[in-house]
Amino acid sequence: MRKWLPLVAICLGTFMLLVDITIVTVALPDIATSLDASFSDLQWVMDVYALALAALLLGAGAIADLRGQRRVYLGGLILFAVASLACGLAPGAGTLVVARGVQGIGGAAMFATTMALIASTYRGRDLGVAFGIWGAVNGAAAAIGPVLGGLLTEHVSWRAIFLVNLPVSVAAAALTLAVVGEFRRPDGPRVDLAGTVTFTVSAAALVYGLIRAGEHGWGSAGTLGLFALSAVALVLFLVVESRIPHPLLELGLFRRGGFVAALIAGLTLSAAAFSVLTFTSVWLQAVLGHGPVRAGLAMLPMALAAFVVAGLGGRFLHAASPRLTIGVGMLLVGAGSVALSRLDAGSDSGSLQLGLLVTGIGVGLAIPALSAAAMSAVPPQRGGMAAGALNTFRQLGFALGIAVFGLLFHNGIRDQLSGHVANPDTVAAAIGQGQAARDVPPAALSAIRAAVPTSLGDVYLIAAIVAFAAGIAVFVLMPRAVAHLAENTQPADGRSADVQPADGRSADGRSAAGRPDDGQSAGGKSDGAPRDTDRPVTHADI
Repeated sequence: MRKWLPLVAICLGTFMLLVDITIVTVALPDIATSLDASFSDLQWVMDVYALALAALLLGAGAIADLRGQRRVYLGGLILFAVASLACGLAPGAGTLVVARGVQGIGGAAMFATTMALIASTYRGRDLGVAFGIWGAVNGAAAAIGPVLGGLLTEHVSWRAIFLVNLPVSVAAAALTLAVVGEFRRPDGPRVDLAGTVTFTVSAAALVYGLIRAGEHGWGSAGTLGLFALSAVALVLFLVVESRIPHPLLELGLFRRGGFVAALIAGLTLSAAAFSVLTFTSVWLQAVLGHGPVRAGLAMLPMALAAFVVAGLGGRFLHAASPRLTIGVGMLLVGAGSVALSRLDAGSDSGSLQLGLLVTGIGVGLAIPALSAAAMSAVPPQRGGMAAGALNTFRQLGFALGIAVFGLLFHNGIRDQLSGHVANPDTVAAAIGQGQAARDVPPAALSAIRAAVPTSLGDVYLIAAIVAFAAGIAVFVLMPRAVAHLAENTQPADGRSADVQPADGRSADGRSAAGRPDDGQSAGGKSDGAPRDTDRPVTHADI
C-alpha cells in the first residue's frame, strides 16, 4: 500500500482546494451579517478564488516544470494555508476578498502540479487507477463543500470553514515531503508572462463587469469600460500567443474538435452544475429559514451521486469513449436542471432532491473523462498544456457562472417584486445577502416566497439550456474513438517510460542510494528494459 501514499498526499491537497470553491456557499448569509458584506462582495468572495485558479494554472504548470513539481506543490500548500488563516481572521469583506484571491494563487500552484505528479509517479495500470481516484475526488469535492460548510458554519463559525484548512495543509505537506519524489525539467521553456497577464486582465475585467452590471446597469460607463478592457486584453492575449515560440496556450490546438469539446464541457459543467448552488443556498436560508447544516444537507444527493458514479465510472467505464460519458453526463446535468427549474412558491428543500440527484450522476460521469479526453485529443508533447487549459476553463466557468447567474437571479427577483414592495432592488440585494426574512415587513414575505424560487427556477432553466448545448457540442465535435491517456504518455519507441526523480528517490519517496539499480520503474515493477528513457515526466509531457 505504500506505493499509493503519494496519491494520498496529492489528493489531500486537491480535495482541499476544490472543496474551498463551494464550501463558502452556505456560509454567505453569516459572512454578510458578520462583515456587513453586500451582494457583490459575496459574489467576489466566491469569484476571486476561482478567477485566480483559472488565470494562473497554465503559468504555474510551466514554473513547476522548471523549478520542480513537488517544490511548487509544497509552495502552493503553504501559501494556501497562510491565506486560509487570513480568511478565517478577516475583519472585513475587503480583507476576506483579498485573502481569497491569495488562496486561489496557492490553489493554482497545487492544482497545476497534481496531474503531472501523478503521471510522474505511476505507470501502466497504476496510472489509470490513480487518475480514476483523482477524478472521483474531483467529482465529490466541489459537491460536498456545501455539506461540510454547513456543519462548520452552524456548529462552530463561518470562520471555521477556512481555519479547518490549516491541519489538513500540515498533514498534506508532511506526507508530500515524506513520500513524493521531485521531478523537474530545467531546460523547459520560459514562463509566458505576457500571456498570463493579458489572460488574467481579460478574465477579471469580464467578471468584474458582469458583477458591476448588476449594481450599476449595463449602460454605465464603468461597466462598458470593463467590457472594453476585457476585449482589448483578450485580443492582446491572442496576438501574444500567436507570436511567441513557447505560448501559454497554443492556439493551433483549437483546430482539434476533441480538445474544443472538452473545454466547452469543462466550462459549462462548472457553471451549470456548481455555480447555481450558491443561489440555491440563499433561497434555502433567506426564504425558507433553513440553517447552514440543513441547507448543506439539502444538496447532499448531488455530492453522493457524483462521488459514487465517478468512482464506479473510473473502474468500469475506463474503456468507454469520452464522447459518450461526457456527452451523456452533460445531458444529465441539463435534465437535472430542468427538474430544478420547476421551483415555485410551494417548493421546499425536498423539491431539490430529484434534480440534484440527476445532476450529480451527470457530474460523476463527465468529470473523470474530461482530463483524459482533453489530453488524448492533442499530441503527447502538448498533453500538459491541454490539461492545464481544461482546468483553467473549469474554474473560469464557475467564476462566470457566479457572475452571470447572480446577475440574472438578482434581476429576476427585482422584476418579480416590482409592484409588491416599495424598494424591489433593495429587497433583492437583501435576499442576496441572506437577510430577506429578517429585514422586510411581514406583508412582503408572501411576495418574496414566490419571487425567489421563481427567479431561481429561471436560472436553472438557463443552466439547463447551457448544459444541453454543451452535450450536443460534445457529440458533434468529439471523435467517436479517442486515444487512451496511457497511449499519449508513452515514449516514441512505444516502451513504458521509466521515471527517475530529480532527487534520486524512487517515486514512492524511498531513497535509491546504497542499493544497486534493479531496473524498477516508478510504479515499482520491473519491465526488464534498459534505462534509456530516464528523464522526468513533466507538465508538458502528460
